[in-house]
Order: sequence, then C-alpha cells, then structure tokens
Amino acid sequence: MTASSILAFPLRAAFLVAALILVWATTPVRAQSLIRDADIEHALARMAAPVLTAAGLGGNVRILLVNDRSLNAFVVDTQHIFIHTGLIAKLDTPEKLQAVIAHEAAHIANGHLSRRLANLDNARTLAGLGLALAIAAGAATGRGDLASGLAIGTQSSALRDFLSHTRAEEASADQSGVRYLAAAGIDPIGAVEVQKLFIGQELLNVSRQDPYTRSHPLSRDRARAMERFVAAYGGKSIPQPQMEYWYERARGKITAFTNAPSWTLKRAANSKAEDVRLMREAVAYHRLSDRSKAINRIDRAIAIRPNDAYYHELKGQILLEGRQFQAAVNAYQKAAQLEPRNALILGGLGRALLTVDRPKEALTYLEKARARDFRDARLLRDLGSAYARTGQNGMASLATAERYALAGRLKDAEIHARRAVGLLPQGSSAWRRADDILAAAKRAAKK
Repeated sequence: MTASSILAFPLRAAFLVAALILVWATTPVRAQSLIRDADIEHALARMAAPVLTAAGLGGNVRILLVNDRSLNAFVVDTQHIFIHTGLIAKLDTPEKLQAVIAHEAAHIANGHLSRRLANLDNARTLAGLGLALAIAAGAATGRGDLASGLAIGTQSSALRDFLSHTRAEEASADQSGVRYLAAAGIDPIGAVEVQKLFIGQELLNVSRQDPYTRSHPLSRDRARAMERFVAAYGGKSIPQPQMEYWYERARGKITAFTNAPSWTLKRAANSKAEDVRLMREAVAYHRLSDRSKAINRIDRAIAIRPNDAYYHELKGQILLEGRQFQAAVNAYQKAAQLEPRNALILGGLGRALLTVDRPKEALTYLEKARARDFRDARLLRDLGSAYARTGQNGMASLATAERYALAGRLKDAEIHARRAVGLLPQGSSAWRRADDILAAAKRAAKK
C-alpha cells in the first residue's frame, strides 16, 4: 500500500483526458496523495462493477483512493471516480459505498463534466496552482508511451468552482443513481442513508463542512426528493455476501494502514471473516516492526485463501520492507503468477528483483507494469534504476524526468528530459515522450 502525489498532465495529445483534484481548505493548499494498493483497488472495482454496468459505463471507469480522512468523493474526468479514505471508513455497508459510486457515475453518464472540460483551457486562473491531476492518453488507451506531462496549479477557489455541481445536476445524479442501483439489484436505501450523513452541513461554517457538501450542494428538499425516488423503487434487492466480504476487507486494510496499530489490534477480532482479521493483524504487527508476528498472521490468511494474489503481495511487502529480499521475491512471484496483468503486483516484483541484483529480470516486469499504469511515481523510480543498471542511460533519464514531472518538479524534469533527448534515437517513441516533457516544462517556465 503506497501513496503517490496528485498533479496535473495537461498535454495537447489526441486522446488527452484533463482532470483537476480539489483541495477544499481555506488555508493554503496542502498536498494530497493517492493510495495505490492492488488489493483495495480490486475490492473497489468488484463493488463498482454492477453499478457501472447499469450506468452504461462498463469497465471504462476506475475507482481510485485519495489518502484523506475527510468525507468526500468526486469525479474530474470520464474515466475515474475518486473516493477519500475517510468516506470509506465512515460508511459501514457496501450498499452505501455503491450508492456513492452510482451518484458519481451519474455525473459522468449524464455529461455533467463536458462543459468543465471544454472550458478548461480558458481557465487562466488554473495556471500556477501546484495541485491537480490530469491523466493523458495512456489512461484512456492503455498506451503508456503517450503519457508525459506538466504540473500546473490553481487557487482552491478556482478548483472549487471547477468541481462544484449545480443543484439541478445533483437532482439529476440522485435520480439516475437510484435507477442504476435498482437495475443492479442493490437496495437504494443506502443512497438516503448517505445523504443523512451530510444533512445540516450547509449550516456549518465552511471550514467545518465536509468537502462533499461543498462540491455536492445539499438541502432538505433534495433529501426528501431522494426519499421519494427510493420509495418508488419496487424491485427486490439481491443479497451481496461477496460484496460484504470485499468491503470489509478493503475497509480493514485501509484502517489498518491509516490508524494506529493499537487501534487495529483492539478491533481486528470484530472482523466477520477470519482471513480479514489475520490480514489486519499482519498489517498492524508489520507497522510495529514485529516481523515474526506479521508473517505468522499473513501466512495463516494465505492458508485460508492460498490462491489469493493480494495476500501473497502483502506478504511480499512485509518481507521486502523487513529486508528479507529473496523471500520477498518468492512471495511477489507467487502473486504475479496468480495475477499476471496487475500493474501494482508486477511493479512490486520488479522492485524486489532489484534488491537481489537481478535488474534485467526486474526491467521486464517494470516495463509491463508501466505499460498498464504509468501514474505510479515509485514504479518510475524503480524503472529508472533498472534502466541505469542495465546500461540504458537514455531510458533512465526519461523515467527520471517522468517521475519528476509526476511530482510537479518541472525544473528537475526538464534537466533529465533534455539529457534523454540527447541520448535516445531521434523520433523514437521514448524520444517523443522526453521531448513532450521538455516542451511542457518550457511552456510552464514562460507563464
């Protein structure tokens, strides 16, 4: 479970997807991060799948997790729904989370983002802000070679205006969201229960409101309308025992990594599934640097679910961070055998191979990981190291330039992109990626 910075990539590429991440503080903008974890993302994808299918979005939308304890969820483009860790920790049933996903999916399906994206280039106040995320063509097409970029910034008020939905849009999304839930056989009462969390927030001082209230205007009239939508639902809900398991697992892992280990150890026994209890305890003991107990717990979880790639991956993480490098390689190899297309697992295996001085093998897995997901800064760091250790200095400079661009350090990105342009074959795919970063950095310097 790792965090990566949120930033912007506004490239003029044919398949550009622009996006802005909001910080709802009245104080100066503070850094936020995405939590990248294969297990959690898998669980969220499973819970989102029936809702997204009902919305006509299929597998085209990913659910990503923002490391923030406040209650919020939002969309900034047509391919991603962002949910704060605080909201998942607060919601106690999968149906409530699915109601949030259905509502955000409705904003995408109903075209509420089109005007914002169309006007993005005209928003001059967005220049110079330092906190945003834009996902270039690689996210939409799976072609990581199309992705490079430029960190930009705005003021929090500009972001607030950009992401805020109108009351008409909210009413439309409420109705559509209930319809998606009903079509998927999910009890839509969760949508009403989510709204009840925020009723009265509009009366609070802005600094005390949850971000969700400011991006999704609430009112008692809207809540009553939602209750009417749900009351009109006459279908039967389908039991979701698997969703309950995956939601408990995702919440359990999130809270185990974000709360104090003592908090987790006191509550792990309340887990409904024995393997989830063991996983939560493994994380807690890992964070306490008690490696033997951590490995004992994750091994017992694996004994219950021997073909669960994500438990093998967690074991690899515990071993790797405990400097048991060869054992970590073995654990990650097992995870990769079970999930050979998961970018985060492939990246973990590549990282482990670097620690045992097998850079050529590492490069194979790291390149596969990057082709599937280029937004992971740690992956780019490992990729740069693997290229350097195999004598590919131009590619090493390119990976470093992309990593600095991802972190918003454009001056550093420009230095390494310039070096890459001088070392790579002119006109090659890698050369063009370096040239794109170089050009973007120059444009930023002129603003």
